[in-house]
Amino acid sequence: MIEQKDESLVAHLAKQSVDDKMVMGHPASLFVLFFTEMWERFSYYGMRALLVTFLITEIADKGWGWTNPEAMELYGWYTGLVYATPLIGGMIADRLTGYKKAILLGALIMTLGHASMALEGEAKVFFYIGLGLMILGNGLFKPNISSMVGQLYPDNSAKKDAGYTIFYMGINAGAFLGSLLCGYIGEKIGWHYGFGLAGVFMFFGMLQFYFGQRIFGVIGDSPKELVEKHKDPADVNLPAHVVKDRLIVVAVLVIASVFFFLAFEQAGGSMTIFAKNYTQRVLEGTAGTTFKWVDAALTLLPILVVTYVLTKLAGKIIKQYPLTIIFTMISFFSIMLLGIWKIHREFTSDVTEVTVAWFQILNAFFIVTLASSFSKFWERIWNPSGPIKFALGLILVGVGFLALSYGSMSIPQGAATASVSMIWLILAYFFHTTGELCVSPVGLSYMSKLSPKKFIGLIFGFWFLASAIANKLAGWSGGLIDRITEMYSMSTFFLIIAGLPIGAALLLLLFSPVLKRMMHGIN
Repeated sequence: MIEQKDESLVAHLAKQSVDDKMVMGHPASLFVLFFTEMWERFSYYGMRALLVTFLITEIADKGWGWTNPEAMELYGWYTGLVYATPLIGGMIADRLTGYKKAILLGALIMTLGHASMALEGEAKVFFYIGLGLMILGNGLFKPNISSMVGQLYPDNSAKKDAGYTIFYMGINAGAFLGSLLCGYIGEKIGWHYGFGLAGVFMFFGMLQFYFGQRIFGVIGDSPKELVEKHKDPADVNLPAHVVKDRLIVVAVLVIASVFFFLAFEQAGGSMTIFAKNYTQRVLEGTAGTTFKWVDAALTLLPILVVTYVLTKLAGKIIKQYPLTIIFTMISFFSIMLLGIWKIHREFTSDVTEVTVAWFQILNAFFIVTLASSFSKFWERIWNPSGPIKFALGLILVGVGFLALSYGSMSIPQGAATASVSMIWLILAYFFHTTGELCVSPVGLSYMSKLSPKKFIGLIFGFWFLASAIANKLAGWSGGLIDRITEMYSMSTFFLIIAGLPIGAALLLLLFSPVLKRMMHGIN
């Protein structure tokens, strides 16, 4: 079957000197970014899956024995700063280095951060140094790789949202594998092994991007070089009132994202505490056997799906960029071996105990399996405006917490432990994921569409700054779980969290017609 090319997309790529080879109807360069971001998210989520559990685990089990509020405070500061530094990283790339150099430097710094965290058993200071390096490296990496995705497509391309959704599938494939394998190895083998494994694949991601960077043409070059070669006349001639209106819409969507991520980022905090102390995780008999088979399928299926994507990419670019494909194949072969080892270890174990980190793979698993369907849904069936999509996402994340609120009604007031069914966490992650697919990839796309090109890195920085505020608020609010449970109930805690995004969604729905007009044709 001959692959049909989108002529306007091909023309746009030619203007940027980007290779016009296509994979599944999108530029092959998108998939190089896909795998680079996948390994970065492997490293981040692999470490995040362990962070709170490690801190609150008893010293006898080689954790640090912190209280829930203490762990949540560090979690809030860390995740907040991880999303705050992209504001500075975006400015550095826009004005000094360009996207490519910023991404490579950020990847190197994060690799060193993971190596430092792996030495936490030698001295606690290495743990804190590692967190600091992770924060700095992420600031250079995160906003600039997202900016490069946006520049692969014309602003009004129907494929742009779909491209970001595919990119987002790569993010979550990495998050899935990182949470699954780093979480498992950290909890079952040793914390420092889990922290160290996260850095190994960050290093692979850096290498495959380095050897494939020519595929992006002038996208991501130093800013002066890019401006001299390719000024965008449409951007230069935009009326001032259009730019102003679009930036107002950007601001509204950024504020809405704070309410979404305040709830969503409870996953690494209060939901992790709920999984560790209030969820039945030791399974026996048929339940234990069933879980082993389900876990085996969940381990192998995403690896096979992403391997298929890698095979398609290799068929297009292996001759021009062999080292990019070779390093990615080596990393996937390593992941496959780790997955098979994990499955064998579980099937030969007498006790079936679900790790705390396992629940965090559900969000990423649902994204990997649902992202393509959402992409097709927006393209072919119903493609509402950005504010409507955001409102849907806010409502869905709220519904996930309503499920948790209902499921935790049996927990007595002030209880320190309980054994609630796993089904409520699974349902919550499902609804959170469908909400995320309405907000995160769409938000990235709209930041790119609505922003003046010369400030695109800075605007992405503000998008991540909003996530920083949301993460800090998530850490603070998650730290209230013990107090609210003692004064009221666990159910009340989750009900409060549910109400915040649902309230914001109602306001977005009310003002969506005005916001749509202010986008001036960007729909």
